[in-house]
Amino acid sequence: MPVSTEKDAVEAVFRIEAPRVIAAVARIVRDVGIAEELAQDALVAALERWPEAGVPDNPGAWLTATARHRAVDLVRRRETYARKLAEIGRDLDEVAVEPEFAAAEDPDAIDDDLLRLIFTACHPVLSTEARIALTLRLLGGLTTDEIARAFLAPESTVAQRISRAKRSLAKAGVPFEVPYGPERAERLASVLEVIYLVFNEGYAATAGDDLVRPALCEDALRLARVLAGLMPEEPEVHALAALLEIQASRTGARTDATGAPVLLADQNRSRWNRLLIRRGFAALTRAGELGGAPGPYALQAAIAACHARAASYEETDWAAIAALYRRLAAIAPSPVVELNRAVAVSMAEGPGAGLALVDALAADPALRAYHLLPSVRGDLLERLGRTEEARAEFLRAAELTRNARERELLRARAAG
Repeated sequence: MPVSTEKDAVEAVFRIEAPRVIAAVARIVRDVGIAEELAQDALVAALERWPEAGVPDNPGAWLTATARHRAVDLVRRRETYARKLAEIGRDLDEVAVEPEFAAAEDPDAIDDDLLRLIFTACHPVLSTEARIALTLRLLGGLTTDEIARAFLAPESTVAQRISRAKRSLAKAGVPFEVPYGPERAERLASVLEVIYLVFNEGYAATAGDDLVRPALCEDALRLARVLAGLMPEEPEVHALAALLEIQASRTGARTDATGAPVLLADQNRSRWNRLLIRRGFAALTRAGELGGAPGPYALQAAIAACHARAASYEETDWAAIAALYRRLAAIAPSPVVELNRAVAVSMAEGPGAGLALVDALAADPALRAYHLLPSVRGDLLERLGRTEEARAEFLRAAELTRNARERELLRARAAG
């Protein structure tokens, strides 16, 4: 096998296993930055050894054990062995085996570590942008360059954001643990928000030449599935997974062969992924079975399910969707939610009713630069036959959007 091929194979394995390796090591060193460096050291060791000795039967366990050996050595160098033994005693015993024989390690313990890593990377002490970047780096396995390209930011900016995030966690003394009680609810909300925002950026890119970035959607969906497996008794975790599964089912139909956007009303629903829809329905059912009042992700998943059940745009239960948006606005008020409700009301009760709701939002400062406000208003005006007013709104929306594909679509609608 050529050297480059071997190197690619090792790096591909590492990309898959890296989150668990980092999580296992972070439990020892209590610092995600150092844990990532030790995981990289394990990758270097694999690149040196595997081409000659062959890939182990359990490469993830090999990488984890190698990184943990190095973590223990680091701890021993920094503090006396006796002083640190009480804190990491169990971990020292676990890594006393050679990496080749580490396959017998308890996978549940690794999952516990992964859950701790998710909660640490999404700690509220970090800004939303920093949480997203750190989560994609540590849990999504993306390189700094890949994150920068995904969010159309300079690589240096993303690198600084990730470095500052690691330093901030260390400076704040954020414990490497899953919180409990009220703090857990607060932190879980942060974790879910980050995964949701990553998916949304992939589903409808805020800027750039592409409407959809499937790789980001896939990363977010994978994180949601991992979290659902780690926290099986949390209804909103399953609800978020349901929402992303159903939304992701439409990805292939949202653009045509040239990459141009295809509006929901015009999408070929036979191109919607039925497997993802079934997975989404199952996750939504599970969320309901766990009880409690539906949270914001459960309500959004229910809205997505309404669309998925409809054989056509015209057959959509818009009254049910409008009612769900009303419930969503009650527990998670937002002008964007109200704008979406206006669209549903316009379909259930007519464009005039929707326009009245949209006009009531016009003065909201949060929507002043939001291109979808004039876009929705233009659509409603067009349906009311007020063509010239609609044209002006589409042009205004085109000026506001930073996404080239959306801008082309809006200008085309303005041109009639």
